[in-house]
Amino acid sequence: MARLWISLLNHDGESVPSHDIISSQFEKYSPKTARGCKKFMKRKDLEESSYLKDDCFSIRCHVTVRNEIRTFKTGSGVTTLVDVPPSNLHRHLLDLLTSGKGGDISFEVGGETFRAHRYIVAARSPVFMAELLGPMKEKAAACIRIDGMEAKVFKAMLHFIYTDSLPNIDEDEIVGMAQHLLVAADRYNLERLKLMCEETLCKSINKDSAATTLALAEQHGCDGLKKACFEFLTSVDNLKAVMASDGFAHLKSSCPSILEVLVTNLSR
Repeated sequence: MARLWISLLNHDGESVPSHDIISSQFEKYSPKTARGCKKFMKRKDLEESSYLKDDCFSIRCHVTVRNEIRTFKTGSGVTTLVDVPPSNLHRHLLDLLTSGKGGDISFEVGGETFRAHRYIVAARSPVFMAELLGPMKEKAAACIRIDGMEAKVFKAMLHFIYTDSLPNIDEDEIVGMAQHLLVAADRYNLERLKLMCEETLCKSINKDSAATTLALAEQHGCDGLKKACFEFLTSVDNLKAVMASDGFAHLKSSCPSILEVLVTNLSR
């Protein structure tokens, strides 16, 4: 018994909900049977879509195989076999964001414009709620300019707002993106995103980043991240290396009070 799920993928590797083919239930397969999709998408629609790049497109195929059959009896005594798929709400919302359909608000960030949906953005962030649906001047604005943030950081934050998860980020950019996203999350009161960034930075503390990370934790009220930095600095060798780094000079000038706390912790 198996179930088939075929998805067209966008350029970020996410499935496009409007082009998902999912078998309604588990079906019996044998070596002589075949399953697929005769009418997946019209060629004309594919050529006119944004999912075709350099004459190529991507499709993902999930096959779920049931190891044993489970039966459940309803109140009427009828035996049923029901398999409820996991929620794909985030996929639908991401497709809505990617397509721009129904967008009624634009954000100008770092020279780029991002189309979004006022009520979705407002529902996820108390700050955006006040700006977009409250008495502030942005309530009637069709386009809002956001300063002090890179376009790629805002794009990643929008992805989180719509899906409650982060997009794929290159390995060498994870730490830097986490730092910038933490600032953005604190700015727009996205508590879960802020904690996700804290967790990433806690795992990435080293002699080069400890001072900068500690300053970031102090400035944005990240107690867990601050504690992780203090634990790293309990090592004399680590402390000496951090004090010789460029980030330590920034820490002294931007957060002088944190040095007193550091000294107190080390003297215990």
